[in-house]
Amino acid sequence: MARLTARFWIDAYLARLRTQDIPAFIVTHGDDTAGSVLVKVNQLDGQATVYQRSYNLLDDKHSWAILEQGDEVQVDASITRQRGFDPDIWVVEVEDRQGRHLLDQPGMA
Repeated sequence: MARLTARFWIDAYLARLRTQDIPAFIVTHGDDTAGSVLVKVNQLDGQATVYQRSYNLLDDKHSWAILEQGDEVQVDASITRQRGFDPDIWVVEVEDRQGRHLLDQPGMA
């Protein structure tokens, strides 16, 4: 099966968020073709969650898993560590007081 490039997925994700009036922006621009993606959801109250895409071998499916959740400073530190491991990583920040991210909708994994 053909795989979407990271840039294509991010552009589509940002467009989907815009349709719901959910502000989001690219914090770190990774590799356009094969960079992995982290999505930080900032609830604008000092709390945040960062999601990473994971793959389940048994189910042969991708899904989004919480990498870190809690105080925004801790979440940012976790993102910084991940960037140290993978310089090609993308980071997208979503700002929504309700914590909406749309990653649980069909077609987002």
